[in-house]
Amino acid sequence: MKLNTDVNSLTALELAQVLVDRLSISPNDWHRLKANRKARASEQAAAALVFLLKDKPDEAVTRFQQAISWLNLSISASPCPHHSDRDKKTLNN
Repeated sequence: MKLNTDVNSLTALELAQVLVDRLSISPNDWHRLKANRKARASEQAAAALVFLLKDKPDEAVTRFQQAISWLNLSISASPCPHHSDRDKKTLNN
């Protein structure tokens, strides 16, 4: 969604969805940003806001907890599945 419209004409949900679009990590940026705590926390917090506005509190809590985990360093990025599969093949040969 592009903000060619007056921001005041958008609903809170529409604004939150625009925020999700802006903060989502694209596939092209995945490797560069997968361990970026600010980027990952922002992405999860924006998604949580959308779920909250859609009256899905359980999904919102899950996303907010993920955002908090990125910020308090209790989680880290998992390896890329494509790379870990290749590494396993290399190790087994």
